[in-house]
Amino acid sequence: MAARASVAQAAGGDAMPLKALLFDVDGTLVDTEELHRQAFNRAFQACGLNWTWDRDLYAALLVVSGGAERISTFIDGLDVSAAEKTLARRLIPAIHREKTRLYGELSGSGAVHLRPGIRRLIDEALHVGLQIGLASTSALTNVRPLLLAAFGPATAAKLQVVISANLVQRKKPAPDLYELLLNTLGLSARACVAFEDSANGLLSAKAAGYIRSLHRHNGRANRLSRGPTCCSRRSVIPKAGRAR
Repeated sequence: MAARASVAQAAGGDAMPLKALLFDVDGTLVDTEELHRQAFNRAFQACGLNWTWDRDLYAALLVVSGGAERISTFIDGLDVSAAEKTLARRLIPAIHREKTRLYGELSGSGAVHLRPGIRRLIDEALHVGLQIGLASTSALTNVRPLLLAAFGPATAAKLQVVISANLVQRKKPAPDLYELLLNTLGLSARACVAFEDSANGLLSAKAAGYIRSLHRHNGRANRLSRGPTCCSRRSVIPKAGRAR
């Protein structure tokens, strides 16, 4: 079957039976970096802060997993007194709540698009009976509208196994997200392939039991994924399934 052959090729042709494809969401299924950046900047403005994250600064901050953690890292680098940094950190929960709300509006507005090849890859995987699991560092309240906007209601309804950052204690590169995802699916790590776009994501998948990982790497992702190669094989996601 052509679909089975294509999915097997995406998995690297490993002889071990493949049961599921596991995906990071932001940056892997959908390129959402710019939407997140815009939401952060609008949240800063709404909270009365004269902060602006340009594209280069946000790219540098993406090595930190989690929005609240990125804000904290940004505050660490501000040229202000320790007392001012303490006051700024007290605003982080309010800033992040507003950012989450604004991002939900942006991602549900039709401004999101799947990366090339993703729809075909997931359609083929579902067709041959593979499970699909999502491990996202974003809040579940953001992930569901994003999936609906990107895939449409029919496919989004089939993507029910979503583990988000608010369900675990530690974010990537800790293995918590993938460990909970594997437990929810009832599968061993060796029966899965994980698709990630960051070094932290790859480390998380590896720490959860050496999940076979495929790493999307192009322009921006290359710069963000410094550090040791920690996957058993690498592949460019668009080659795993041509865009429709």
